[in-house]
Amino acid sequence: MANVVLVVDMVGGFCEEGYPLYVGPTVRDIIPRIRKLLDAEKAKGSHLIFVCDSHAPDDAEFQMFPPHCIGGTEEAEVIPELREFAADVIPKARYSGFYGTNLEQRLRELAPDKIIVAGDCTNICVLYTVADARNRDYPVEVPADCVATFDPEAHTFALQQMEKVLGAKVVGAPVR
Repeated sequence: MANVVLVVDMVGGFCEEGYPLYVGPTVRDIIPRIRKLLDAEKAKGSHLIFVCDSHAPDDAEFQMFPPHCIGGTEEAEVIPELREFAADVIPKARYSGFYGTNLEQRLRELAPDKIIVAGDCTNICVLYTVADARNRDYPVEVPADCVATFDPEAHTFALQQMEKVLGAKVVGAPVR
């Protein structure tokens, strides 16, 4: 079987300047590395799935964070630099790509050798998606140079949690 690459929240709302939850320059830095990863994995026959924030206008998450990535807006769309890879997009309304989506069913159908997770935010949506994948006993790999978040300390903590607590394989050196 092939791998599945989950690309988490590489959408305008996190990756484009001017939106309330723009991650910052670190997210822009990972885009070419994610492109390289997707090119390589696609060439190997891996399946690429984008799991993307897509909220209702009155989503409960907006009690914690400012309104962002409202479904049907540009903010919730995969960024132009990665759009060519985004044939398979699963909208999500919570941190984990599994919660309230058909991701679990899709992965059962695809039966990957491993799941590779890239995207943002390392300490929020990436971490919770990795946790749910590991809780379903999938082998998970996280390329450290293909994830980013707002806070460098939280980024480092999340990578350590994924590796030491969840048992994901964190590969490569993290980039801040």
